[in-house]
Amino acid sequence: MQLPADDGILLSMINMKLRDAYDSLDALCDDLELDRAALEARFAALGVAYDAAENRVR
Repeated sequence: MQLPADDGILLSMINMKLRDAYDSLDALCDDLELDRAALEARFAALGVAYDAAENRVR
């Protein structure tokens, strides 16, 4: 899956998918064939991180 280039849209899309369809970031990455480390590096560059307890990026 190609991720959105726009950071705001990316965060919104990931959080929507986590809320509606996936119980973890691992499940989302596995299903959509995404590199979790690369995705989390992008999050870090934006100053946010995945919160497993809340299952969202914040």
